[in-house]
Amino acid sequence: MAHRLSVALRNDASEISRLVDRIDAFGLEAGLTPDVTFRLALSLDEIVSNVIRHGFDDDAEHQILVTLAVTDGHVTATVVDDGSAFDPREAPLPDLDAPLEKRQAGGLGMHLVRETMDEIDYRREGGRNVLTVRTSVAGRE
Repeated sequence: MAHRLSVALRNDASEISRLVDRIDAFGLEAGLTPDVTFRLALSLDEIVSNVIRHGFDDDAEHQILVTLAVTDGHVTATVVDDGSAFDPREAPLPDLDAPLEKRQAGGLGMHLVRETMDEIDYRREGGRNVLTVRTSVAGRE
């Protein structure tokens, strides 16, 4: 049986906790391991937080749509927003070897997404960002 979740969020930081609660419930319902559920929640928290903080050039309310689906042994999550175009795959990697006081701000969150998900895909479609992340339901060793 395929498990699916769709959550429409406002571009407001208060929505993150609601998203994480829904991901936790989805993980239980779909029978995902705690590790997979945690990695999904961590990644989607970071992705949606970035959209809210950096994606919009105005103070208007915008919708961010997050969908999750478990099929063929994988969990696929898609985030769709109408913010500024941004391909996180092109974001520079943080210099993790630099001393803390010399590190540039930013980039660590997307580094975590890259490290916790097996695949990341991005496309711009109809004036919207469509970011898809995917991981195995088997988790990681």
